[in-house]
Amino acid sequence: MNKKIYSIIFLLVFGGMALQVHAGNPDRQGEAGAYELLMIPYARTAGLHAMTTANVSGVESIRINPAGLSRINSTEISFSNAVYLSGTGINMNAFGVARKVGENGAIGMSLMALDFGDIPVTTTDQPEGTGTTFSPSFFNIGLSYAHTFENKVTVGITLRGVSESTADINAFAFAVDAGVQYVTGENDNFKFGISLRNVGGKMRFSGEGLNDLTDVDGGYQITLSQRSAGYELPSMLNIGMSYDFLLGGTARLTAVGNFTSNSFSQDQLGGGLEFSLKELFMLRAGYRYEFKSGSPSEAERPLYTGLSAGASVALPLSKEKKNTKVSIDYAYRHTKIFNGTHNIGVRFNM
Repeated sequence: MNKKIYSIIFLLVFGGMALQVHAGNPDRQGEAGAYELLMIPYARTAGLHAMTTANVSGVESIRINPAGLSRINSTEISFSNAVYLSGTGINMNAFGVARKVGENGAIGMSLMALDFGDIPVTTTDQPEGTGTTFSPSFFNIGLSYAHTFENKVTVGITLRGVSESTADINAFAFAVDAGVQYVTGENDNFKFGISLRNVGGKMRFSGEGLNDLTDVDGGYQITLSQRSAGYELPSMLNIGMSYDFLLGGTARLTAVGNFTSNSFSQDQLGGGLEFSLKELFMLRAGYRYEFKSGSPSEAERPLYTGLSAGASVALPLSKEKKNTKVSIDYAYRHTKIFNGTHNIGVRFNM
């Protein structure tokens, strides 16, 4: 009972702190960087626009709400690839693993990297290209821990390292995610969650790429080192709920709702549905609306225009252990430019 009381107190304090941190100011839109932290590489989550704060579990929770990490059977391994804005040649790749620790705890690791392909090198003297190419390196790695109290309240935290670099310039920062999930109902079918993401220090580029060789009087040359401006991480607060409608013992219909308060962009509100048949075949769809101030220009409109959809197929690997499965996930998110984002992933549950 004491653990439950402490957990509820933590939930209230955490929610109050999160609301204070996220005052929400549209005037700050565009002032943050490292927006790859907002990208969703995992297909199961992307199919619902990442509005699964309340019911996300396993590896995907490391990115959405670390509290869901401990809601796995024993071990989960996930591989994901996403074609970001189909037609740009940009890909997202992710790998993650989660493992139970003791009866109520779990640890996890998630790695995500962006692949920009080969970009031609151009200079002021050779604007058509020098014949060489480069590819920026953008990746982040998260380490998480979650603990469940009396199977009702789960808390979790993620420490994430964020890196952006080219051959001669780089930036690095640490970020922290924290979250809470609460489960109740006769069949644990009502879930509530709060997550605070991407809270950390400023990132600032440095390196030889900021140095400039300049001629001075007397025929000398000196190297001037420029100092770049720092930029904030795209911190955000998510509050979500979900409810499972159990249909005849073999099917499930889950309704989700989610509110997102962004520190550096407009707030968002949305919901979705997931239909599951024997937890072996799932269909999902979601819609997310972004609040607007005034009449935004085309450039200020949200990238994702509202609709998302996805599906999953799970195949049991053992007759004796029904929870041992391999799952294939797919998702599509419509975008205002290019041809949308396609996600595909494979999960192993043991």
